[in-house]
Amino acid sequence: MHPDFWHQRWLKGETGWHQEEINPHLQAFWPPLSITAGARVLVPLCGKSRDMLWLAGEGYRVLGVEISPLGVEAFFAENGLSPEISDAPPFRRHRVDELEILCGDFFDLRPEQVTGVTALFDRASLIALPPAMRPAYVRHLHELLPAGAQVNGLLVTLDYEQTEWPGPPFAVTPAEVNDLHGGHFHIQELAALDLLAMTPRYRERGLSRMMERVYRLTSKATTAADS
Repeated sequence: MHPDFWHQRWLKGETGWHQEEINPHLQAFWPPLSITAGARVLVPLCGKSRDMLWLAGEGYRVLGVEISPLGVEAFFAENGLSPEISDAPPFRRHRVDELEILCGDFFDLRPEQVTGVTALFDRASLIALPPAMRPAYVRHLHELLPAGAQVNGLLVTLDYEQTEWPGPPFAVTPAEVNDLHGGHFHIQELAALDLLAMTPRYRERGLSRMMERVYRLTSKATTAADS
């Protein structure tokens, strides 16, 4: 999916993936992860998500990555924040205290730019990408994470019949989550919500099912054989 697709969505205000409220799964399932306050949390394809404010408010160092300058500017403006802006080629860094967003293409991110990351929150990243792009995205994500580090996090997906609605957001099945992340993470499904019963707009689109699934991701232990 070409970056221009997302730039046009932001220009037209077609940002239906954005949630005005803090994600309830984040609030419910993040504390039991027992991630130490002060840990650095990666939020890929972050948009203007207010979840980053919640994480920062809980004492975490937050690193968001967003391709759209409009999305980055909207995040800070809508939350009354005035970031310090600097160059971090090929990105532009926007920072307020321990919250920073790198504006640029996630696929250009380098390991040295995510040094110290030990936590991950993916609510709208994997489901934003069509199937053909997901393996490259996940492979790059795994390559970025510090070697041997114990990384914990949450992944939120939507699971529906892709033939019934073109997306985005796109459908990601539990089997695909395991195929993509199973080599690097232990995966535990924490919740499965029937959005079709809760949200009329999905029924109006003619969907036969729409499940929102929440997964815990925990790095698999590095052994001598892996090194």
